[in-house]
Amino acid sequence: MKTVRHTALALALAAAFPALAQSNADVLKELQALKAKVAELEAKLKTQESAKPQWGMTPEQTRELNRVTVKTEALEDSRDAAGLKLLKISGYADPTWIYNKAQKRAGFQFLNNVGDDGYNYDNSYFGAVSIDFQKETDSGTKWRLTLVPNRGTDSVIGNGGVVHEASVSVPLTDLRTRFIAGHIPDWSGYEYLQPTLNKLITHNMLFDFTLPTTYTGAGLEITRGKWLTKAVLANMNASRNNAGERSPVAAYRVDYSRGEFQGFGFAGVHGKAANFADPAGGKSRVNLFEFDAYFIRGDWTVQGQLTYGTQKGAAIVPDPVTGDLRDAKWTGLSALAAYKFTPRFEGIARVDYVRNAKNGGGLLGYTGYWDPLNLSHGDNRNGIGVDPTIDCVTDPTIAACNTGANRMALSLGLSYLWDMNTTFKVEYRLDRANLPVFANSDYSAFRKSNSLLGASVVVAF
Repeated sequence: MKTVRHTALALALAAAFPALAQSNADVLKELQALKAKVAELEAKLKTQESAKPQWGMTPEQTRELNRVTVKTEALEDSRDAAGLKLLKISGYADPTWIYNKAQKRAGFQFLNNVGDDGYNYDNSYFGAVSIDFQKETDSGTKWRLTLVPNRGTDSVIGNGGVVHEASVSVPLTDLRTRFIAGHIPDWSGYEYLQPTLNKLITHNMLFDFTLPTTYTGAGLEITRGKWLTKAVLANMNASRNNAGERSPVAAYRVDYSRGEFQGFGFAGVHGKAANFADPAGGKSRVNLFEFDAYFIRGDWTVQGQLTYGTQKGAAIVPDPVTGDLRDAKWTGLSALAAYKFTPRFEGIARVDYVRNAKNGGGLLGYTGYWDPLNLSHGDNRNGIGVDPTIDCVTDPTIAACNTGANRMALSLGLSYLWDMNTTFKVEYRLDRANLPVFANSDYSAFRKSNSLLGASVVVAF
């Protein structure tokens, strides 16, 4: 544009001095040519500006955006009014096939009532279906209800209900300090109860026979840095106390995450719990303590657990002279190692050992009944108790009649992740004891070992 202005100025000066001026006709022609040039330059400038990106919307696009905005706000209002905000629903099903050599039993297990057959290592939490509801309010309060028909914690403790967990978590001073209450599954050990989180089909012996099932009570959950602490005052394995029962248990768990790949935890229970060795069906004091740790990195998973427990007056064999109930005491360990051959295909090995010889044996809630006249020397399905082949009627004071079996178990398994929601599992398990405490199905023979084979498919959403 500056060039155009300079040219016009030069023409004007030439017209002002006759000596240099051209004829009027020539000047008019040059002015017309100059106007045409200016018009051409202005047209090019407009063309370049119109070629720049336009960031606005057309009227139709604006109307469509408004319609989408109104619909979205209406959906959010409807969701909030229905209580669906921050609501998560999940679930799983794991039809399972089990073969037990000593029991001479093979077949599928799915939704069978655990109360009809009792809780055993071959009749645990597998073979269940579950639906889980978790809700969090804007204030940070959490509510959880997990339903597991026939196979949940409420069924295992004898209530026969479908509730596996019903708990609330209310923030106090902040979101890291919470009040917790309700029906809460036990949190001890390295293995999880759900088959979606348990690598094998069966559970380790410490999980099955040395740990509580559930707590009904209230307490605190505190998170500080890498530390997580949970503690409750509660009824252990009971939704209510009976007449004359007043004492709860104190249960706690502390976890420390050392880093991204490793950590450890310990848990304990102290108080009164049901004593199944007591003919009167009372409660006696328990002291339980366990330590567990994990290392998970790359293709490797390594986990381990140590446990110690006592229960007053809960041993299988009473005093052979006075008939008084004697204390049960046990120690145990469990270790698991898993390796992923491919991102989907994993091999697992687990070994368990429980030392349980004192006073004829006796573990938490699984002592069995002492009736030597009818060859009942303990729990001969799970391999807990005294050698049932010896004569404990003639002389019950001999050492063999007062010594329980020490138990071992080796499990080997494979799992294959078919898709993000489906996992196939297979497991071979060998249970062994230092005494012949495994009875066959008709109690005609007793052996020191038993074999189990299992397969399952776990489908979760």
